[in-house]
Amino acid sequence: MEKENKPPKMNKRKKGFRITLIIILLLFAGAASYGYSVYQSIATTLKNTHEPLNRPKNDHRQIDLAKRDPFSVLLLGVDQRDGDRGRPDSLMLLTVNPDDESIKMVSIPRDTYATIIGKGIEDKINHAYTYGGVDLSIKTIEHFLNVPIDYYIAVNTNGFQELVDSVGGVTVQNTLDFSYGKFHFPVGQLHLNGAEALKFTQMRHLDPKGDFGRQERQQKVIQAFIKEAANVKTLANYRSILDVIGNNMKTNLTFNEMKKLQENYAKTRNNLERIQISGNDLKKDGVYYFEVPDEEREKLSQMLNKHLKIEQSTKTAKAESN
Repeated sequence: MEKENKPPKMNKRKKGFRITLIIILLLFAGAASYGYSVYQSIATTLKNTHEPLNRPKNDHRQIDLAKRDPFSVLLLGVDQRDGDRGRPDSLMLLTVNPDDESIKMVSIPRDTYATIIGKGIEDKINHAYTYGGVDLSIKTIEHFLNVPIDYYIAVNTNGFQELVDSVGGVTVQNTLDFSYGKFHFPVGQLHLNGAEALKFTQMRHLDPKGDFGRQERQQKVIQAFIKEAANVKTLANYRSILDVIGNNMKTNLTFNEMKKLQENYAKTRNNLERIQISGNDLKKDGVYYFEVPDEEREKLSQMLNKHLKIEQSTKTAKAESN
């Protein structure tokens, strides 16, 4: 299993959207610092974002965040259009372990060749969302990686630019002169609006560091966003930020559970390990897929279940019984 490898071909327009999901997590992780009025606004916003999974209680693990249980969360960046459910252009599975204060983040290529659970077909893994929304996506990914998924956060990818604009843009230090789309990014300190920030985080092929360079730029934008969101001057505009979140996010996490995350898991976000799945290009009937070998899936499964403190033999037996 490789931490970094050449990712499958994707629609370049969407590569930067996964940053939106990380912003959402970090924003709520630090929400307690904003005071009572904002606290109440967040609670109100989350009433609109909360959407439980459609599955029986005995069909998933019981997680006690007050007792600092390790947990997993699936992040989906969904390209949603009017009259169309859309499909995820970004899929990431995070396992969170408060004991060693760490997060493992596995980026799942959207073109991954997988069995769509309950449909009896093999297709691109992100098509599970098209067939059955978040519920079927979770079942499919649970089967693919043999790892339980406790929570999910789905974000409409249109929200990224709005989030950046809602804090008045972000200021970053750029170390690489490049042009991408219609924008030019010279070396030095840059103040970026939402559209510029999106392109700034998307570019990969022109960067000598490849995906590593893109990740560094994503981190800069995340850190800059958090700085702006925490600024006293931004508080007056905080309702706009919440409006963007309320209009573009769905999750089965409740407000009380998010409070427990802030109380008991805040330090884990400082130790995040990014993992990319190794695999091969595959073409079937002229359609491109990303094929992940069984050995790679097994390595990932063992690593993630260990991080969640789950006995692998027990988990495997349950998966096979399903």
